[in-house]
Amino acid sequence: MSRYTIDRDFFRKLTSAIEQITAYTLEWSNRPFVKINLQRSQPTQRKKRMAARSGQRGSIVRNGRFWAVRFRIDIPGQFNRKKCYVRLCPIEGEGALSKTERQRLALDIIAKEGANSEKRFQQTEAESCTVTFRDQAEIWLVNVSTRKRKPIKAHTLRTWASHLYWLNSKIGDTPLNAINNGACRRLVQEMHDADFTPKTMLNYLQVVKSVVRSLVTNDGDPVFPREWNHEFIDLPLIKNQHQPTVSSDEIREIIDEANGWYRILFSLLPGSGMRVGEALALEVSDIRPESVSVTKNLDQRTLASTKTEAGEREIDLAPELAEMLRTYIGARTSGFLFRTRKGGPILQRNVLRMLHAILKRMNRPKLGFHAFRRFRVTHLRKNMVPEDLIKFWIGHAPKTVTDEYSKVKNDVNFRREVADKVGLGFDLSGQMDSSQMVTSVHNFSVAEPLHVV
Repeated sequence: MSRYTIDRDFFRKLTSAIEQITAYTLEWSNRPFVKINLQRSQPTQRKKRMAARSGQRGSIVRNGRFWAVRFRIDIPGQFNRKKCYVRLCPIEGEGALSKTERQRLALDIIAKEGANSEKRFQQTEAESCTVTFRDQAEIWLVNVSTRKRKPIKAHTLRTWASHLYWLNSKIGDTPLNAINNGACRRLVQEMHDADFTPKTMLNYLQVVKSVVRSLVTNDGDPVFPREWNHEFIDLPLIKNQHQPTVSSDEIREIIDEANGWYRILFSLLPGSGMRVGEALALEVSDIRPESVSVTKNLDQRTLASTKTEAGEREIDLAPELAEMLRTYIGARTSGFLFRTRKGGPILQRNVLRMLHAILKRMNRPKLGFHAFRRFRVTHLRKNMVPEDLIKFWIGHAPKTVTDEYSKVKNDVNFRREVADKVGLGFDLSGQMDSSQMVTSVHNFSVAEPLHVV
């Protein structure tokens, strides 16, 4: 094969490759494309630190015919500090000072201006703060629900979120540095105009204080260390707070009006003093021959820990109530104590609607489940039960060192003796056969109102 033939074949293949590349390039050139602008990311803004501001001694310099001290001082709304010059004394002649005297005078001026003062640093930080109440409230809600130290329960989170819904409509766009006693005074007046009760006003105001207090420096100090003045705010005093309770006759009538397992629940609540969420979270394995072990709380359909650590406890029952529970359980060995037909948990709102329906038939005003807890505490105190034992059964934490010293709750025999002696405080005769205690839940209408007291 001649050299000419080899070169001709090479150039033919090269020409074909160039044509394919050209066609491929033209095809892509006709397609739409997106232009990507590559921009340099903004550098992270440095944070002011008090450590870089303490210990200034200033620089003593000549300023014309005078000695002057030069130092830096924080200005609200400005990251860099401002340069300041303050005359000390003439360089020569009358009023002239020695080097040591000039240094001492310079330190006095720096201290007087507060250039090294943490208080001034925090004040300038607060005055230049542009965070709104709404923005800080969102951060606060996340922190209180995810923190390791005393995270709040889901029910409390929903309550505070509902408070913030109203508060944000009033002061949501207000800068946090403007939330002071004057702003709270105006807020309380608006709550008064909206017919809020004194207790509700206090609850809303506590949320405002918590949001303001939650903004802290890098060292954990509050940016706005407010001193709240309730006299100036004109916050009403809480008097004659509505705390409904029930009598022994009313409990007996409620039990008679109830059907099925509702009778068991409405007997257990005033007979033990437990919270309704704790009662609905009970499982068959939590029922002892003479007591109930409380370890969980039911929030809507979710099992969670008790309201506080003191909520985990053993409640000793009166003999007649313990017998009623054993009859109700029958041969069951697992599952919820109170359950739906499919074995699931029961919602509080359905039980509350049943309670309200019963009270309506009794011509009684609506009330909440805490009325049963108040009845139980009142009955125990009437029978001179030791206060620390009442707190243990009810699930309240000790408040004094003396309460911590007392170990009455560890004496099981004494607890059972007291439970047998004080009884229930209401009549529990006429127990039902276990076959009558069905697990059906009343089917309420969506339009049926629900009021919690």
